[in-house]
Amino acid sequence: MIHRPLRSHQQRLAGVVAAIAAGETEARDILAAVTPGGGKSLLPVIAASRLVAAGVVDRICWVVPRDSLRLQAEEAFTDPYWREALGHALAVRAADNTPDPSRGLAGYVTTYQGVAAAPDLHLAEFRRHRTLLVVDEVHHLPALADTDPVTATQTAETEEDQASAWSRAILPLLECATVRLLLSGTLERADGKGILWLPYRKGPKARTREVELDAPGWAVVGYSRAQALAERAVLPVTFGALDGEASWRDEDGNELGPHRLAGRYPDETTRPALFTALRTGFAEALLREAFLAIRKLRADRRRQRGLPPGEPARGLGKLLVVAPDQVTARHYLDVVRRWIPPSQAETVAQLATSDTPRAHELLAAFRLRPEPSVLVTVAMAYEGLDAPEVAVVAALTHIRSRPWLEQMVARATRVDPNAGAYEAQQALVFHPDDPLFGLFRRRMETEQGTLARRPKPGRAQSSLPLWLLDQLPPPKEGIVPLSSNALALRYDRLAPGPELAMRRPEREAAQEELLEAPSVMERRLRVRLGEMVAAQAVEDEAGAAGLKGGLAGPGLYHRYNAVLKRVTGDKARARMTLAELEAALAWLERNRLAEHLHLLDGDPRYVWSARKRGEWKPPTGRAMRSKQEALPRAK
Repeated sequence: MIHRPLRSHQQRLAGVVAAIAAGETEARDILAAVTPGGGKSLLPVIAASRLVAAGVVDRICWVVPRDSLRLQAEEAFTDPYWREALGHALAVRAADNTPDPSRGLAGYVTTYQGVAAAPDLHLAEFRRHRTLLVVDEVHHLPALADTDPVTATQTAETEEDQASAWSRAILPLLECATVRLLLSGTLERADGKGILWLPYRKGPKARTREVELDAPGWAVVGYSRAQALAERAVLPVTFGALDGEASWRDEDGNELGPHRLAGRYPDETTRPALFTALRTGFAEALLREAFLAIRKLRADRRRQRGLPPGEPARGLGKLLVVAPDQVTARHYLDVVRRWIPPSQAETVAQLATSDTPRAHELLAAFRLRPEPSVLVTVAMAYEGLDAPEVAVVAALTHIRSRPWLEQMVARATRVDPNAGAYEAQQALVFHPDDPLFGLFRRRMETEQGTLARRPKPGRAQSSLPLWLLDQLPPPKEGIVPLSSNALALRYDRLAPGPELAMRRPEREAAQEELLEAPSVMERRLRVRLGEMVAAQAVEDEAGAAGLKGGLAGPGLYHRYNAVLKRVTGDKARARMTLAELEAALAWLERNRLAEHLHLLDGDPRYVWSARKRGEWKPPTGRAMRSKQEALPRAK
């Protein structure tokens, strides 16, 4: 395996955790302020492995903002390199809101929504076990009015949103946790509110406040963009800015334009022109530039490796297309597929939005397999997507907030271990050449993002978490897009220095080396159980087992499933641990379910089936006891 040393922030966290384990510090709250893509996913593994071994905690609960990140959290614990390097054998599972979420493992991964939907279930787990609570992307959780006076003032002006409801559900877990590890790539929120649980003090300017980095009981681990650059963890970025013109009809029916996208300062035409450009011809021109760039990159890397066209391989580079809304995303997908040979189009280019069937499977395939090499999305994959092969981004989004754009750019700045030397890699981001994007690029180089400011009147931004934006309809600009066209493309190479995103060192080896994640194993074993039960049912319905009178008739599969449930201690497959699922499979390999149908005697749900076979007799109390005593158990 490739040697992957701990980065500086990972080493600092290991030191803090060692001090907690040794009782050398009173700190029980750890804030890891790590720039997007800087390797946050390894930090919970480091903390859990040390604290569990020291007996400080018994379990880990890792809360993530989106369901698509649960599998990545599992993978962080199953990486074979880090299991050996850190000397741990811990595993966590992606849990739903069913009892016993850990299922015999070291902990579980859930989502903000999962905690909010069943707060009592999760709180009961924290009361039963000493728990390390990891809250990922904690900036999505606003401070609550009853715990923060500044937020109380703001909440009096506006109603509490859904994110505040999640904060209210997660707050008791924070209070009950033995140790807390809070992860974030930014320490500010677009709505100006504070972040849940973080300590604040008055800022250097009026009406500002900042995170109190030296608060009692807190340990802060930072990883700035400058530090990441010094460690050669950031790819150089080239921005391809495409200028154009747009025309639209306003709410009064007046046709306006054409207006240029580019300009030194934003004005009243900036947003309508951008809204139009992203939904008309300009967008296809920008998308075409990005498509040609990724096609050339993949061809060059194939030629350097001596790979024939069409042969799947890792490290050739991938294209991520970020659309403004779901309807436009589907249009972009159709456009891209027209540029690909029909026999390959559906494999090469895929769509992943919140309403796409199997969206999470498509995201996993984009991360872990050579194909698809083009992914069109809205907000689902912008934050936390661990796909180092992304080399080109088509930024066809209307959102211009700095945290959003910074996270989007971060998808392309991870170092790909399969793409050759660091010097041979770069990130390429195509975007409309509007002044708002230009302002973002300038601010990236100067702002540190540590202040929490109240938004200016009339310019408040949505407080919804950004990952939810792909579920919203297109922004109501009150205009009808008519046409747009591209004018000029210019490239600007961003010199080392801006705070972009980094590779995740725990992912430098090929993803195929990962052990199977617990939740994936559970799903596979459940499917296998279902297949084996169905096979026996089909065989016995055909009389292949030579049973008296055969077992033909509807419902045999369901009766066999009921028999298996009796055999395994009346426990549904969905609630079985990995060990119990493996034991059930082993029992099925040695036994025929038809020989244990007597276990259903007396169950009113199966009386009709038994009577039809002429086998049913009302069981006596003694018979019932003897059958229960003879009940086979999976071992």
